[in-house]
Amino acid sequence: MATLGGMSVSLITLLLFLHVIQQIQAVLQTGKWVLNVDSKNIHEQNKFIFTKTLFKDSTVFLQWMSEDCKHPVNLSISWYLRSSRCYDEVFGLDNSDINNYFMMHTEVREGGTGFFVFHNYEPMECGQHVHELAVKSFDVPRKIMKSESTASEREETVGKNATTKSEDEEVQERMTSSVVPPYAVARAWEDGPYMFIVHVEETGSSSEPRGGSEESKAWKLQLEIRMLGPYQYISVSEWPLMCFYMVMCIIYVLLGVLWLGLSACYWRDLLRIQFWIGGVVFLGMLEKAVYYAEFQSIRYNGVSVQGAVVFAEILSAVKRTLARVLVIIASLGYGIVKPRLGALLHRVVGVGLVYLTFSVVEGVLRVNTAQDDLVLLAAIPLAVLDSALCWWIFISLAQTMKLLRLRRNLVKLSLYRHFTNTLIFTVIASVIFIIWMSKTFKFSKCQSDWRELWIDDAFWRFLFSIVLLVIMFLWRPSINNQRYAFTPLLDEMSDEEKEAMMSDAFEGMKMRGMKTETNGSTIASKEDEDLKWVEENIPSSIADMAPLLDSDEENITTQFEISKME
Repeated sequence: MATLGGMSVSLITLLLFLHVIQQIQAVLQTGKWVLNVDSKNIHEQNKFIFTKTLFKDSTVFLQWMSEDCKHPVNLSISWYLRSSRCYDEVFGLDNSDINNYFMMHTEVREGGTGFFVFHNYEPMECGQHVHELAVKSFDVPRKIMKSESTASEREETVGKNATTKSEDEEVQERMTSSVVPPYAVARAWEDGPYMFIVHVEETGSSSEPRGGSEESKAWKLQLEIRMLGPYQYISVSEWPLMCFYMVMCIIYVLLGVLWLGLSACYWRDLLRIQFWIGGVVFLGMLEKAVYYAEFQSIRYNGVSVQGAVVFAEILSAVKRTLARVLVIIASLGYGIVKPRLGALLHRVVGVGLVYLTFSVVEGVLRVNTAQDDLVLLAAIPLAVLDSALCWWIFISLAQTMKLLRLRRNLVKLSLYRHFTNTLIFTVIASVIFIIWMSKTFKFSKCQSDWRELWIDDAFWRFLFSIVLLVIMFLWRPSINNQRYAFTPLLDEMSDEEKEAMMSDAFEGMKMRGMKTETNGSTIASKEDEDLKWVEENIPSSIADMAPLLDSDEENITTQFEISKME
């Protein structure tokens, strides 16, 4: 069993490294942004990108919110909406790559086919206080062509797989006949990842003051971008994940109520490990509720509550830590085989604190979209520690099952066999899933299966829930609860068990003071032979010495014989 566990953990360590190194940033997609532009930062950056996966017929809004101009300034505003079948092409962009995509009508990356819309406004004067950026009718998207396409092919308009003229006409009619809401500038033509680039440029001033200071020439502009779909601000890639958290929250509530009811019925016979299980269930329920509330905030408000996201990550880290400690103490036989952990308690607590620290740091860095190097720096030690914990769990399970087998405790042995089989199934399922995810997303040049990205987050939480459900079933409170508890009179080792364990531990080794004959029997050493002769020949009490003493009659006879000789 130990060898099997070591081989399994070695394989999963390698795959966990692969999973962490090429991890996709799982940051929630908001639906509302506020863009602040002024005369100082526009010289450093004048193009701003906003990315989101949109439902078909989602609407993009661009609204002029406020302005602060010391004198009239002419501003040129334009925007560019582009879709792509490659998820990583859209969400892997940074500010340095914007110029490679703005106003482009050809593929920038291999496989990045899609459609685009470009709109340029007439120069606006920052001082009129009344500006309307909405369009009268939505522009018809144009198909993104390959770089080697001819000029005539580049004029092709949308139509999902536009092959016939009737399809193009249908899409054009739908775009032109749609009622344009206030502040709306574009409408999504299909489900997929979109990038929306806003370009703001200062074109000069018609009445620039002569000899004015920099403060007199300063100006500020605030724009608001919103992307609203059929389910408000939630993105198409996160809609299934929100439903998943809702279902899991309901399941955890039901599990918590069930566990609380069973604990109340059999509260006199509760085991220590059952309190740990209840704590994990409560934290899981709270974690799912916080995540679902965060998705609801994005859906209806369009923005993410940063404090709630960090709180959810901390809750998730505490739950994972408590769950791993629960599995460790269960594999060590705490409360089942041994009444206390003894010296192992400090080791378990120390490992739990280290895992909690790495998990919190990794989660907070990931949701705050920190640098990839920092996230990787925290994720790699976490994966190594997780693999070491798996190795420790399997070794402990092997030793606990061996001890139960020697004691012939079939009830507890059956319990741990089912628990071990569950963990083995978990390792195998994890390996299969990591291989599938690596093949589908990590090693893919174009992540076209973006609709399945939510499974990457949902699978691990679902697998954790399955393991927790099995543990709850195996250690459920019942009327026969104490048959799994540690009993000193039954669980203490007998002399035969100690001798069996000693023989197993020193198997293949020669014992000092013992000789082995060719037929396998043992003979006593010289010290043992001397001790045996002493026990046989030297009396140990006065009663044993009685036959050796002379009687009075024999003494008289002896004296008489001596007198004759004289």
